Amino acid sequence: MELIKLLGILIIIIGFALKKDAILIIISSAIVTALVGGLGISGLLDVLGSSFVKNRSIAIFIIIILVTATLERNGLKEVAKKLISKVKNVSSGTIIGIYAIMRGFFSSLNVSFGGVAGFVKPIILPMAIGSVEAKVKKANENHVEEIKGMCSSSENIGNFFCNVLFIGSPGALLVQSKLEDLGYQVSLVDLAKVEIPVAIVALVLGVLYYYFKDRMLYKKYYIDK
Repeated sequence: MELIKLLGILIIIIGFALKKDAILIIISSAIVTALVGGLGISGLLDVLGSSFVKNRSIAIFIIIILVTATLERNGLKEVAKKLISKVKNVSSGTIIGIYAIMRGFFSSLNVSFGGVAGFVKPIILPMAIGSVEAKVKKANENHVEEIKGMCSSSENIGNFFCNVLFIGSPGALLVQSKLEDLGYQVSLVDLAKVEIPVAIVALVLGVLYYYFKDRMLYKKYYIDK
């Protein structure tokens, strides 16, 4: 009888194998697991509510993903492409570089957009591809793959190097605790001061990299062919 409690896992496996709606699969699995496990609907709602309160940041991230996915399904990518195609002389490297700076600025304030899945993929990537297709009509598939990598790296550069600038951020606390284990007593303010030039250099190098790589890729896939 204990195996019946694993029925929810079986529902997930079968649902994804049949390529059914992911949200429906997860909700169905949760309800079935609660019922066969003796938790009941009221117990399930209680667990969901308490988990939401305890893990508020994760819950907010999930909500952002769901909202973004809904917008993306209803034409968010197309709107982003059309918007950037109206701007003259803008390149994918410029767009990605600007995003890296913007991401770094807001990361220093401990503000997140939803990361690669929640913001980069549905908004920044279509805008970068749209800037290319505004010039060459049809973007080369290999070029698109290169742009995907550049977009993802801009998120990492902006977030990784600027997150410690926010005093009390998880990254800053982690660095402080590790230094303390090594025998170094460092305040969060001192960490932020030291990180400022590092963040500036990282963003400048990142922007220059995107600018020159964009020109190199454009020449490789369109001019030299």
